[in-house]
Amino acid sequence: MQYSGIKQINEMVQKEGIFVQKITSEIGKVIVGQQYLVERLLVGLLADGHILIEGVPGLAKTLSVRMLAQAIQTNFHRLQFTPDLLPADIIGTLIYNPKEGTFFTKKGPIFSNIILADEINRAPAKVQSALLEAMQERTVTIGEETFPLPKPFLVLATQNPIEQEGTYPLPEAQVDRFMLKLNISYPNRKEEKEILERMAVIGKTLKMEPVVTPEEIIRVREVINEIYIDDKIKDYIVDVVFATRDPKSYKLDIAQYIQYGASPRASINLTIASKAYAFIQGRGYVTPQDVKSIGMDVMRHRVIVSYEAEAEGLKSEDVLKRIFDEIEVP
Repeated sequence: MQYSGIKQINEMVQKEGIFVQKITSEIGKVIVGQQYLVERLLVGLLADGHILIEGVPGLAKTLSVRMLAQAIQTNFHRLQFTPDLLPADIIGTLIYNPKEGTFFTKKGPIFSNIILADEINRAPAKVQSALLEAMQERTVTIGEETFPLPKPFLVLATQNPIEQEGTYPLPEAQVDRFMLKLNISYPNRKEEKEILERMAVIGKTLKMEPVVTPEEIIRVREVINEIYIDDKIKDYIVDVVFATRDPKSYKLDIAQYIQYGASPRASINLTIASKAYAFIQGRGYVTPQDVKSIGMDVMRHRVIVSYEAEAEGLKSEDVLKRIFDEIEVP
């Protein structure tokens, strides 16, 4: 009976998998390379999880998000974060009508399906925190009234590395709201040449045809919920998360490098993201490799390293690599 169930899920995944091919081929018309970024953007979209994208300027972070939004028949709004931005500029505000002596609500740009929060770390903390309720609760409160946000709702934020001038570190509470944090690197030589040939044209406009509807996204999410994940893999996910909190019980000599381990949100997001990743690979079940493949992106921003780790030049990725290498795989 269980085999029959997995077989049915596999068949459903194969049927709905056309969704993935549609988007990736359409984005591929504009974006050169960046398979990792495009694949993770799809994971976030399908797993209903917000994404933080970090990398130096000029790596097509903003362009990739814009192209993803264009590939979906949905509302899209880009927010350019600046030091003088106010919370009301994002969520909206109450405006006084002097004729009638009443206030009316003017909704902000947050009331879109896909929000590109460009260079999110250029705005002060009070503006960044204005996104918190929207990202977590999928609602926005203006005055005394609470409004639901449209479905699907996804925040895709880009940021330049913290050490650059004119940036504000994101609060830990805000960072934890992102399902994935991606680190984008430079393209290789072959990709760079193709970018040059494709983009070095004055006045070139980039446009894509919408190939997916919001209804399709919601339908595919229901399929992802049905993807099979074995109890042993659930235990593996819990072991990985617990190893960031109590490494000694897993015989890992890294306790001195970890200030704070991952929260339970990490376990939830790692499970959902692994299912979405399995769907993109065309499978109706999760393998340990799915967890490993997506694990770094789910965990890197949830593990806070100690001063000792920083002194030795170690980042959260280095600590997590030890955990993924040494925790026994089912």
